[in-house]
Amino acid sequence: MNRCLAHCLASAALLLAAAPAAFAQELPVQTQNEAAVGGRTFPPGTLRGEVEFLAPPMIELDGQATRLSPGSRIQNAQRMLVPPAALAGQSFVVNYTRDAAGGVRDIWLLTPEEAKTDRAGVDKPFFNFWPFASNAAPVDNGTTPYNQLPGYGVPGR
Repeated sequence: MNRCLAHCLASAALLLAAAPAAFAQELPVQTQNEAAVGGRTFPPGTLRGEVEFLAPPMIELDGQATRLSPGSRIQNAQRMLVPPAALAGQSFVVNYTRDAAGGVRDIWLLTPEEAKTDRAGVDKPFFNFWPFASNAAPVDNGTTPYNQLPGYGVPGR
């Protein structure tokens, strides 16, 4: 029963010794224009638009009716989560991201300073995430040689 105790304690000591080295590696900071004017930092691929909240889960984004995805998050200018029903009938300038099904996943209601900064909007593709927004990759048309087919996650292909 106690045979494992020494082995478990030695394993735990090794993990604790290696933990600071693992956390010492800094992740690259992904800043956007809004952070330069004292605003928030948004993830890459975030788009700008104007949203009008209708009866949940429906919204009107840049004049087109769309839906909020299940589990979507709406964050106000004070960085607090807001339920969509509390915003029904109101319009805002927002930054947003979409999920793989095309629903709106995250919405950030912007302050006037954040709204003044430049950001890509409706001129971007509907699916603003890799690999669906990329047109540069080779295409398999049935006659493409094997060595020229697109490779995923393999460098040099």
